[in-house]
Amino acid sequence: MSKFKTSRALLVSGLALSLGACSNYVKRTDFDAAMNELRARDSAIEAKADANASALAALRTSLEARLKQHEAKLAELAGRLHVDMNVHFAYDKAEVRDQDKATLDKFAKVIREHHSNAKVTVEGFTDAAGDAGYNKRLGKRRADAVRDYLVQQGLSAEQVVAVSYGESRERQQSPGAWGDNGLANRRVTLVVDVPPAT
Repeated sequence: MSKFKTSRALLVSGLALSLGACSNYVKRTDFDAAMNELRARDSAIEAKADANASALAALRTSLEARLKQHEAKLAELAGRLHVDMNVHFAYDKAEVRDQDKATLDKFAKVIREHHSNAKVTVEGFTDAAGDAGYNKRLGKRRADAVRDYLVQQGLSAEQVVAVSYGESRERQQSPGAWGDNGLANRRVTLVVDVPPAT
């Protein structure tokens, strides 16, 4: 927000200087009208930014309350909410486990009932075992399985997309771990985007 205010201040100063240098050619009423228009645009942009921040805060509060017992971790990054779900996969499998369905049910309910305009990206991950190409495909199958499950729980198919990061080392929970030790890496993360207020 400070970058926005700095940019706005520079724009207004530049406009004032350029109009001041040409004061013989600009009527005071035209200058005032231009400044009023800039102020109105600025107020509208700030109102949208505040509405987006409020929507993201409300979403975070809703998800934290409902997913607390499932040990989900939430982090806000660049206007998005990253939800590290406690949803994992068996070794070399892409089926949603029964014990993880309650977590996904609660997530889907919050989105469906309180943030139906949100967009959800399901990111699929694998452990470090196996070939990188295979793991990329396995991560996608896992993301697709969770995406399909969320759609079955009432989210629209257009609202949820699936991507794979496979064994991407910088995103592993337990770097290099696989097999019995790699369960933390065989997971999905849900990224929620709240669209701009209109």
